[in-house]
Amino acid sequence: MPQQSRYTNDEFEALMNKVILTLEEGGANRDLSLMVLGNVITHILNTQVSPENREAMATQFADVLKKSVKSS
Repeated sequence: MPQQSRYTNDEFEALMNKVILTLEEGGANRDLSLMVLGNVITHILNTQVSPENREAMATQFADVLKKSVKSS
């Protein structure tokens, strides 16, 4: 989901690679990986976003995700 970010590409890539490696080391298939990542997103929204902003942020996240996987 590339967007202009306050984080460097190196920071982003390093953390993303750690997450992917953890899923691979755990033997997580596609379904388990998506379930885990979905629960992580839910946890982040519930613990780091105010209740009045959660639904809007979840919608925005979902919209960006859908755009990032659309076939060209």
